[in-house]
Amino acid sequence: MRPRHAKAIFLTLMLAASCSSFAGQSWPTNLWSVILPISTDTSTPAVAPDGTIYLGIFNGGLMAVSPQGHKKWVFKINSEIKSSPAIGDDGTIYFGARDRKFYALTPQGRLKWFFTTGAWVDSSPAIAPDGTIYFGSWDTNFYALKPDGSMKWAFPTGDIVDSSPAIGADGTIYFGSHDKMFYALKPDGTKKWDFSTGGQIISSPAIAADGTIYFTSTDGYLYSLRPDGTENWRVHTGGATWSSPVLDPDGNIYLAVNMGNFAYSSDGKQRWAYYTPILVDATPAMAANGVIYFSNPWRSLYAIQNDGIEIWHIESRANLVASPVIGGDGTIYTCDGCSLTAINTPGGLSPAAKNCWAMFRANARHTGRILTQP
Repeated sequence: MRPRHAKAIFLTLMLAASCSSFAGQSWPTNLWSVILPISTDTSTPAVAPDGTIYLGIFNGGLMAVSPQGHKKWVFKINSEIKSSPAIGDDGTIYFGARDRKFYALTPQGRLKWFFTTGAWVDSSPAIAPDGTIYFGSWDTNFYALKPDGSMKWAFPTGDIVDSSPAIGADGTIYFGSHDKMFYALKPDGTKKWDFSTGGQIISSPAIAADGTIYFTSTDGYLYSLRPDGTENWRVHTGGATWSSPVLDPDGNIYLAVNMGNFAYSSDGKQRWAYYTPILVDATPAMAANGVIYFSNPWRSLYAIQNDGIEIWHIESRANLVASPVIGGDGTIYTCDGCSLTAINTPGGLSPAAKNCWAMFRANARHTGRILTQP
């Protein structure tokens, strides 16, 4: 099924939607939009438990927006930000930048500390239950920092690390590198195992409740590995983008590859494919009511049932390259590089799916770890 096309309009003025398969429902509602500095923004918003939204601006700054859509503050730096922020249990906001630094800010927007690496930091951080922060750098190292900003250890790889890590229930840290290897590290920084692929690993892994790890490589495969590093299966998806896998409570896997949005069962069989007019890099988000949201760079957000049928789609004023995020109350947040927008779905809000890897970095706080609260 290919989506119907409609004339593009400004999302800040109104939302256009395709017909809904839910009886009695109206169009999605634009709750508010905040205008951003014009940029191509790939940093995905993170949402704190109090509803504050944090967003990295590619042309230099981290913005905080209230749940009502008001700018709270902007922390400016003289560098691009591609890394998506993560929010610690104490409210600290962590993110990397292309000035070779990794930052920690207070919820009030004040600098707590920064850590200098040898190159760009595009990797989005993961935060362990003990407060340890993990991320990669273009300097080919993978870092672990203490909550005070001091380094616990650095693990060298053979190439750039811009893949964002994921933390398993036992504390194992998983990530990929441009050296074509997928790594599993112990919390002390020693290697448990590595797994070789045929291409660079640029996307981020997802972890199922049973510990199964899913990730993609630019060799065009979606991989399923057991916690001991042995392979369950691999399936050729026909390409590779920056999109990372997400999981629903039944263990089904969703991801975008080239111009398609795909669903696979936990045994690697394709359930359905939904095609769009342009390459998709954003990671989908899974709601508790079974709806999957896909951002398409061609100015559209799609709501698709878990059987692959489109419910509705809306069009924005610019390209939706960042991944959609579902807040704690079910509000959907999208960023198109021109504006950050909050959307209410037809028929009311549905929170993110529970007991699964529901969106980019697992949850709205972007902690990148399994079995955590959103």
